[in-house]
Amino acid sequence: MSDLIDEVNEEMRAERARRLAQRFGGLVTGVVLLALAGVGGWEAWRWHERRESGKAAEAFLSATRDAAAEGADLKAMADRFIAMAPSAPPGYRALARLRAAALLAETGQTEQALAAYDALSRDGEVDPLYRDLASVMWGLRSLDSGDAAAIQARLTPLAVPGAPWRASAQEVLALAALKAGNTDQARTTLQALTTDAATPQGLRERAGRLLQGLGS
Repeated sequence: MSDLIDEVNEEMRAERARRLAQRFGGLVTGVVLLALAGVGGWEAWRWHERRESGKAAEAFLSATRDAAAEGADLKAMADRFIAMAPSAPPGYRALARLRAAALLAETGQTEQALAAYDALSRDGEVDPLYRDLASVMWGLRSLDSGDAAAIQARLTPLAVPGAPWRASAQEVLALAALKAGNTDQARTTLQALTTDAATPQGLRERAGRLLQGLGS
């Protein structure tokens, strides 16, 4: 139905343009038609974007459901998200890249996952919200094999007040401190998470369990 409405609107705009062309002549006609063409082009582009966004949402949700199904081939699903990303609108492109990286990590393809997170975090065309999340996930997935100092250096700017992924970055920083043997630093960070009202409940509970493990 929306396609039909858009088509009718285009016909009406075309009819108005023809009537104006008959009424006005010369330069004025050219200016008016140019303006109408600009408005019509903008409206057509907005309609195209809405349609493409809807198609991308459907494809992303379908792939997400398939990946969550019992017995799903997660390696194949990672490839599906990777293939989806280039043609998707910016938001869904970033989400598809994040989901692909997560599936790569889940299937033991750690180096590929880290490379995917790193590339996304450094892509200037991606919304900072997604870039920062990719950095946090890179840090989390780097804990087993990465350099704790490098993780701390990269995630510390994301743990400042007001940062969207502050609590998650702090959690990874605490784990990196534990890996480096800095128990006191880890304890301080975890205690801050448990007392911060802005910390999500699940994360606060994990921080509390880690503190108990440290004897705090």
